[in-house]
Amino acid sequence: MVSKALVVGAYQRKLEELAKLPEMELTAIVPAGWRDPRGALTLDRAHTTGYELLVAPLAFNGQYHLHFYPTLGRLLRRLRPDVLHVDEEPYNLATWHALRLGQAIGARSLFFTWQNLNRRYPWPFRHFETANYRRAACAIAGNQDAVSVLRAKGYRGPVAVIPQFGVDPDIFTPAPSSRPLAEDRAFSIGYAGGLVPEKGVDLLLAACATLPDARWALHILGDGPDRARLSALVAELGIADRVQFLGRRPSTALPAFYRGWDVLVLPSRSRPNWVEQFGRVLIEAMACGVPVIGSHTGEIPNVIGRAGVTFPEDDIGALRAALAELATDPARRAALAEQGRARVLAHFTQAQIATATYRVYRQMLGTPM
Repeated sequence: MVSKALVVGAYQRKLEELAKLPEMELTAIVPAGWRDPRGALTLDRAHTTGYELLVAPLAFNGQYHLHFYPTLGRLLRRLRPDVLHVDEEPYNLATWHALRLGQAIGARSLFFTWQNLNRRYPWPFRHFETANYRRAACAIAGNQDAVSVLRAKGYRGPVAVIPQFGVDPDIFTPAPSSRPLAEDRAFSIGYAGGLVPEKGVDLLLAACATLPDARWALHILGDGPDRARLSALVAELGIADRVQFLGRRPSTALPAFYRGWDVLVLPSRSRPNWVEQFGRVLIEAMACGVPVIGSHTGEIPNVIGRAGVTFPEDDIGALRAALAELATDPARRAALAEQGRARVLAHFTQAQIATATYRVYRQMLGTPM
């Protein structure tokens, strides 16, 4: 498996689960780190049991569409994999480069896609895309809309709908007991993710600022180019004493933060070039027994199901009402916490994602489970 996403330690649990499955010899090829607009990530070797983790140089680090692994050909010739899993979009140079190398050694290859908007790319990215459609023996899509995009663009091969990563329910666990709101404790609201306009953190700030009950605190995990604008908005709204910017934290530290919150909010908004593709923080919080509120956009309603609250995107009033309801209804919070945990256990564990991925590998090789 070739994946820059695996620099995140929590994501590596999927590979440990994959490595446990019959006749599986697994090698992951990852960079030493990854840079994007939200900040730099350094490889976190958190879960590396049962498989080999190889670090390879990465050219054009931080360039989503143009990065690639210059030494990948040499590694593949040494490893001689039966299946080459490239954890990248089909229109990226990294995918085109890897699938071409995989074809040269006779590997059966697949790519992963989150892309849920039918976007047309200029040359050479459209060339990468069409060439990868021809070379891939299979594709994995993170959501059903991505399957529709693949078909509309001409991909005719097999597709499996599997989220890229799940959560480990033994790590993302609820707090030992629920935390009632005492007179001296504020209603704790959390956000985790990038600080970019499309994530809608400004909507969350505006909704919090007009909550009828002043006993609340907002904790914002993450970083990104919108940090300065959001800090200015906090000051403008007069809520600086109740908003805490926590910065970016290691994935392995997130459960402790989630457990301290009464609710997690993901207020994403659609943009012409982006719609929420999954919302991983939702399943992380749900696994920790934290009620979630998400905007009704992209894949968010499908991830939450009936185990949380959704509101129309960009609707500050509806978000404020949802927060106010949960702040004053501990029984509702407790019910959603239980339902959210149950939904993750039923659909989104790392073991379930690994097994579904393993099934794809076996089908590619003509040896179904």
